Amino acid sequence: MPAAAWAYRPFVSTDAAVAEPREVEVELGYFNLDRNRRENTISTPHTVLNYGIAKNVELVGEFNLQESPNVELTDPGLFVKAVLRDGTLQDKPGPSVAVEVGPLLPSTLPREHSVGFEAIGIVSGKLEPVTLHVNGGGGLDRTGEFFAVWGVIGELPVHPKLRIVAEVNGQSTQGAPPNNSALLGLIWQPTAKNLFLDAGVRHGISRAAPEWQFTLGLTYGFPVSMFSRQ
Repeated sequence: MPAAAWAYRPFVSTDAAVAEPREVEVELGYFNLDRNRRENTISTPHTVLNYGIAKNVELVGEFNLQESPNVELTDPGLFVKAVLRDGTLQDKPGPSVAVEVGPLLPSTLPREHSVGFEAIGIVSGKLEPVTLHVNGGGGLDRTGEFFAVWGVIGELPVHPKLRIVAEVNGQSTQGAPPNNSALLGLIWQPTAKNLFLDAGVRHGISRAAPEWQFTLGLTYGFPVSMFSRQ
């Protein structure tokens, strides 16, 4: 049977857990709408692929297709995520600690045709009944500017198959105003244990962030071995 996926849509930040070896997790945002000063930007799909390459190590690939009004490839990247300390998310005592590092690949947006780099540290723990994930890091963006990122996720289970979730996160880039926002959403697990559906509303808390963002998506996990011959 497929292992359960850790649904980390609709967040910008992430948790200190990885896919099991030879397990694939697909995070698909099939509808994302940004509204900023009466202008709408639609992004579909926003896709993240996670593949467990070894115990406590996964490969992460992501990209986004944005229509505003032309179709653009945005935010492509390829990362390695590794758990440095087993903890709450690995059913062990204490916090889980992980890192995610890798290149930011070129996009089709103006001035973003170069390769950047990002490194993030992640700590996940529990303050009953809430699970918290804290992110912090930075790197060099596709335009050659240094940046810093941070984020805090909170999850509150209200039913065995339903979580209320929230996030506050931001990015500060050299020579540009900060892009900070806050999210409130839901993650629902229907009958299939390896499928999660999510919905969220995000509001900008700095001038550089979109005023409102609305997102719908899903996360699905399955082992690669399910396609092998018996």
